[in-house]
Amino acid sequence: MSCSIIYIVVMANKAKKEIEYLCTECGNTTPKWAGKCPFCGSWSTLKEHAVEHLEAEGRHGARGLGGPVHKVVPLRDVATEDTRRLSTANMEFDRVLGGGLAPGSLVLIGGDPGIGKSTLVLSTLATMTAAGVKTLYVSGEESAVQVKLRSERLNVGGSDMLLLCETSLDKILEQAKEIKPQVLVIDSIQTTFKSELNGAPGSATQLRECTLDLMVFAKNTGCITLVIGHVTKDGQIAGPRMLEHMVDTVAYFEGDRNHQYRLLRTIKNRFGATDEIGVFEMTSHGLSPVANPSRVFLQEGMPPAPGSVVCCTMEGSRALLFETQALVNQTTYAVPQRVAAGIDAKRLTIILALLEKFGGITIGASDVFATIAGGIKVNDTSSDLALALAVVSNHLGIPLSRQTIAIGELGLSGEVRGVSLLDQRLKEARRLGMTEAVVPASGSLPEVTSGMHIKRVRTLGEAVAWIMDKK
Repeated sequence: MSCSIIYIVVMANKAKKEIEYLCTECGNTTPKWAGKCPFCGSWSTLKEHAVEHLEAEGRHGARGLGGPVHKVVPLRDVATEDTRRLSTANMEFDRVLGGGLAPGSLVLIGGDPGIGKSTLVLSTLATMTAAGVKTLYVSGEESAVQVKLRSERLNVGGSDMLLLCETSLDKILEQAKEIKPQVLVIDSIQTTFKSELNGAPGSATQLRECTLDLMVFAKNTGCITLVIGHVTKDGQIAGPRMLEHMVDTVAYFEGDRNHQYRLLRTIKNRFGATDEIGVFEMTSHGLSPVANPSRVFLQEGMPPAPGSVVCCTMEGSRALLFETQALVNQTTYAVPQRVAAGIDAKRLTIILALLEKFGGITIGASDVFATIAGGIKVNDTSSDLALALAVVSNHLGIPLSRQTIAIGELGLSGEVRGVSLLDQRLKEARRLGMTEAVVPASGSLPEVTSGMHIKRVRTLGEAVAWIMDKK
């Protein structure tokens, strides 16, 4: 009896030692569960996982940590001539990456299912292979026949790109060390696993350890490694947030899979800026880069309609014109609806309050719907004025010309505040045929507005009065 009790106690203590709680936001672990992570302060992010005990020698050998010791050198003596980027032959993809793929970089690409992650990577590898780059595509979700059929749909079925259908990371790295590719793609990281770990593929431990091994492999060999990751229902990369800290570049696909246009945006880039976007069009032959996205998001050839105003946002060095639309309708419900698509819903509520307070527009008993045409998302506050004018235009039934653009941020005192890079925005608008612009009165007027009528407003009330004069 006493032996049984001792055995149960020992097993219970062993189970306690082998269970920890991993924070999916910061990646830290704690031996006890709590509603709030003690490290980063996030709520409901601690998930139970089993602690894996690896032999120190095996762990170091697998990751190459036992290699030669690097010497300390002055920063001025570090050579940079071997950091020339490798072009993907896709101008939009290169723009997002900061000019191409940097040697030894680890890139994480995420997005909703079916949005075009694998399609973009497969077509890019085929193009790079045709240019003489040695590439290896590792598929853990599809068989070789499925990859072949998809490549034929993309018109790259005759490519010499190397293909490996494998999910074991040990076998993948073994093949990669033998083949020595310049570019390696893992599709996807959630299907990759290490045999010495007990967790299932896609678990927090497997994701963290596999990504770390891929990072060490990329840095030690100089192989450019692209990793495709699944996203959760909240749009975040599935797995611990540590994955995004470990990789060099994190790129997200945005847009509705039911629309033909996709946006690729970087939220982290150690080799370039994080404010550039790439615009792609989904066709029957894959994703095609869009050279002039402003014309794509502007509806041409249509008569002006109430509730539609053109605005401009800056995405890195690119000025992007888009169409803001609003619909105001008498409500049939006890509580009016406020629905926003592509726009921050809280921002919409603030703008509606400003219109009632400083614009004299009574819409408290009406449903208001606002959207950005084309399925894109805009967080730039310079679109405040365009959204306010779109609501007024639809509410009063006054259409604005499609050659009119509105740019300005709204303050809580009803003032129209200045925006950055106004000259670049107006230059792009002038290039696309805009003849009239409503801009903030603060600041100097750019010199690129020849041939364009400029209406400068100081307050929201002046902007509303301007649109009423057009009735």
